[in-house]
Amino acid sequence: MKIKFFGAAKEVTGSCYSLSTKDEKILIDCGMFQGGKDMERMNYEPFDFDPSKFNAMILTHAHLDHCGRIPKLIKFGFRGKIFTTDATKDLAFVIMMDAAKIAKEDTEHENKRRKKQGLPPRKPIYSEVDVRNTMKLFVTTTYNKDIRITRNITACFYDAGHILGSSSVQLKVTENKKSSLIVFSGDLGKPDAVLVKKTTAIFKADYVLVESTYGDRVHPPVETREKELIRIINETYKRGGKLMIPSFAIERAQEIIYYIGKFMQQGTIPKMNVYLDSPMAIKATDVFEKYSEYFNDNIQKTYDDKRDPFNFPQLIKTVDVSASKSINTITKPCIIIAGNGMCTAGRIKHHIRNNIGDPNSTLLFIGYQVPGTLGYWLKKGEKIVKLLGVEEKVNAKVESIDSFSAHADYPTLIKWLNNFAPKPKKIFVVHGEEEQAIAFSQRINKEGFTSVVPSIGDEIEL
Repeated sequence: MKIKFFGAAKEVTGSCYSLSTKDEKILIDCGMFQGGKDMERMNYEPFDFDPSKFNAMILTHAHLDHCGRIPKLIKFGFRGKIFTTDATKDLAFVIMMDAAKIAKEDTEHENKRRKKQGLPPRKPIYSEVDVRNTMKLFVTTTYNKDIRITRNITACFYDAGHILGSSSVQLKVTENKKSSLIVFSGDLGKPDAVLVKKTTAIFKADYVLVESTYGDRVHPPVETREKELIRIINETYKRGGKLMIPSFAIERAQEIIYYIGKFMQQGTIPKMNVYLDSPMAIKATDVFEKYSEYFNDNIQKTYDDKRDPFNFPQLIKTVDVSASKSINTITKPCIIIAGNGMCTAGRIKHHIRNNIGDPNSTLLFIGYQVPGTLGYWLKKGEKIVKLLGVEEKVNAKVESIDSFSAHADYPTLIKWLNNFAPKPKKIFVVHGEEEQAIAFSQRINKEGFTSVVPSIGDEIEL
């Protein structure tokens, strides 16, 4: 039995792993690479494997760096079933359709440049047709229930507490009449998650792949996060500026909407227009409303009290482009929530371009910024950035609340690992920048675990 690492090894994005026995091969996730141009170019390169040779696939959750290249798999011959939860299936459809749309637009822009340089045109990574063909292969399951993936592989999905429908997966693999348990953590959530339930513990594993996005960091308490958000909103309002929040469409946008609605109801922030300027986030919010049973007790109570946690009178959802552009004509203080979260695409780039020079406005980051992205450089404090082909001076205040991340910090990750009894034979530390992954590996080795930090392309026999 072998495991191979095709992505998210000594880096955060591009999650993709294979598990193979003598007779069967499956994939776990197939996400997009995100970051600078060199990273994103990897999405267009051929797979390091033949998709048609795989029997099945498991999808842990619907973030782009975990599901974004699945339609490309189908385009190049994968025909196996894709196992995941119902909420993940619906959210993945939203994410992948948006990715297809962006790919088409980006390719049109890229081909204009290539034509001038005498280069051949490039095709989009995949189309909306490829996405719809992908959806035909999905098979949904529920938490804490065994489901047969192939003849010799059984899976059990557990709530990862990361985003709606997210999972950690325990695989029972039988080969030569011997069974082994391999656990893929997926992305693990925090114990104080705003919307979803807590991470479900898993107790048995021979081998574990564990994420390490924040493998060397401790998140501050949720109260600190709330106070910071209230402070930033109030200070921007007093200056008469706009608060721009680049947000991932899934979980983060819904968290921010929930918080702002709650704060307005409590009177801790003034009432002002709040623009959810992201068609994808609007569609994702509809999925959230559909699967309310995944929410924690706190959010369930808002439904019991007949209050919609994702809506309030001041919230304005802008779908069409003209409504989005009209936000730029507003002179009153307001809040703009737009994608994407790393400022590499989407409407947030236009809002930043129109407001980054205004010292009264604020740009607030609430999520991880992959090195090389526009969000990364703005968060780092760059004073001049290139936006939509034009250099802009950064006069707006740039703030960051890192504790909004939906990823567990290292004490929470260690606590999750300590549920396994006896300790697994080996831990593979993945889904973290190299520095974070190595730091986390060293920490858990001191806890008595045996861990390694694999690189992309490594194949390890279990």
